Amino acid sequence: MSQDVCPAEAAAPAPPRPPLSRNRDFRLLWFGETTNRVGINITTVAMPLVAVVTLNASTLSVSVLAAAPWLPWLLIGLPAGAWVDRMRRRPLMLVCNLASALLFASVPVAAWLGALTMTHLLVVALLNGLAAVFFGISYKVYVPSIVDRDQLQEANAKLTGSESVAQMAGLGGGGLLAQGFGAVYGLLVNAGTFLFSALCLLGIRGREAPRDPVRERTPLRREIREGLQHTVRDPYLRVLTAYGTVTNLLLSAYQAILPVFMIRLLGVPEGATGWLLASASVGGVLGAAGAKRVTARWGTARGLLAATATTAPFALLTPMAHKGPMLAALVAGSALLALGVVLANVIQGAFRQRYCPPRLLGRVTACISVANFGAIPLGSLLGGVLGTALGLRPTLWLLTAGLAVTPLLLLIGPLRGRHDLPSAPGGS
Repeated sequence: MSQDVCPAEAAAPAPPRPPLSRNRDFRLLWFGETTNRVGINITTVAMPLVAVVTLNASTLSVSVLAAAPWLPWLLIGLPAGAWVDRMRRRPLMLVCNLASALLFASVPVAAWLGALTMTHLLVVALLNGLAAVFFGISYKVYVPSIVDRDQLQEANAKLTGSESVAQMAGLGGGGLLAQGFGAVYGLLVNAGTFLFSALCLLGIRGREAPRDPVRERTPLRREIREGLQHTVRDPYLRVLTAYGTVTNLLLSAYQAILPVFMIRLLGVPEGATGWLLASASVGGVLGAAGAKRVTARWGTARGLLAATATTAPFALLTPMAHKGPMLAALVAGSALLALGVVLANVIQGAFRQRYCPPRLLGRVTACISVANFGAIPLGSLLGGVLGTALGLRPTLWLLTAGLAVTPLLLLIGPLRGRHDLPSAPGGS
């Protein structure tokens, strides 16, 4: 499943930015990234369908393919955070978008030439994951440079909510594209969305603050260590990172085998697979839309605890699904689980952007992302191994039972006694 304003050296305070509805730079970032998310979610359906239907891949191979895009977080996530703290974010995001467009366009080209293999899919997934590491860190650090501090929760809610809408459209559209034209065409659509996102970034007028030349001479290893120490020693960042890591491990294992479960055990056709996977997005949209109301009523700390504890147990509905009307159990379980996950992501995202010192934000974001996203390839492989050894339905029971109790991790630490999360380290 991610900014403060710079130090007191500024000669005069910057003029306030307009409301988000009139902030042109934010609208461009939001629109470009939402469109790109539609394409990414088309690929979420298209890649495993290409593997299962076109290349007749095994359950373990599909799990490896699901793990590949997330492996670079384990390999280069920490140095990437230090590099992002030294670089201008928008040009880096542009390069990442263009690289991903070329990678995804190569799949239909290989298919047209009769040269598509599982190895090709794995290489594309891995290299796109490499680009996604730099883009993901830059994107989360870039938002506070175009949005005022008091608008961060609203901005995160809009970005996260539109991700859920894009997930619904992309997953559903991916299934229809696969059924009507073949799954490889979905990857061509995704390549186009990366290009569109790059054009939106080019249209942003705001300039980033120049990098500090003194910091650029600091040894990279020291900067990585500083970011790690800050993340591990801070009681709030530590417990939220632990919760996110365990949740992602179980959630990615669950998601890796879910398409295989739906196609092979429930007999769901390709076109409907995407729409059923997209059902979770309904909960995501509700979670993003309700974040402001939840935090206003219960506070950010209590709202986070309530959102996760009351929704995670509904994951247990998924393995109850069978052919026919009992497919509704899968839809309900996925949607309610997503509601809690997205609501928690909105609260945590705004908290980190306000809470972390600006000079450390890229590195702290990278440390948290390495832990959270690094769990995804391990979880995907875990899902494949357990699914092969135990069977798909028993594995889903095991994984969803784990998801149901993960909110207990949030009670280990200072969150349980607070109404709101602090706005700065050491804050009351």
